Amino acid sequence: MPNLIRQRAIEGLKVNDSFKYSRTFTQKETEYFGDITRDYNPVHYDSRWVEAKGFKGLICHGLIVGSMICEFGGQVGWLATGMNFKFIKPVYFGDTITCTITITKIEDSGRSEAEAIFTNETNDHVCYAYLTGRLPLDHERKILKLMVEEGDPTNKLA
Repeated sequence: MPNLIRQRAIEGLKVNDSFKYSRTFTQKETEYFGDITRDYNPVHYDSRWVEAKGFKGLICHGLIVGSMICEFGGQVGWLATGMNFKFIKPVYFGDTITCTITITKIEDSGRSEAEAIFTNETNDHVCYAYLTGRLPLDHERKILKLMVEEGDPTNKLA
């Protein structure tokens, strides 16, 4: 069964198409992310620092939360050309974040724009992103279709 986001890309995306998915963030993921990015800001690791900053607990890296856009991009074959994030509220370990991506513009060349809104389980906005990129053209969508027909073996969300 193909991923539904990928299937929609194969069919052809349109302005106002919207995709929603959720993820719960863990402390272990933040530790891995810190190791990969070399971001060891104490707000992610030290409770004394967190208290001094006025947070109720250790927080996730903002960009690990923002990286939820990658699920959409990877499934549709979006080639990112720009990302602008606004981090509004902290995300704590164990928070479940819902990312809603809406396509706001598509040109014939495939150049596109989208917005992503991130909310927590109490429906508070925690992040916003404005995205630019290139959606797959007809011949590329045919390749995506062929990949799915072959079982989409490189897609762990298939």
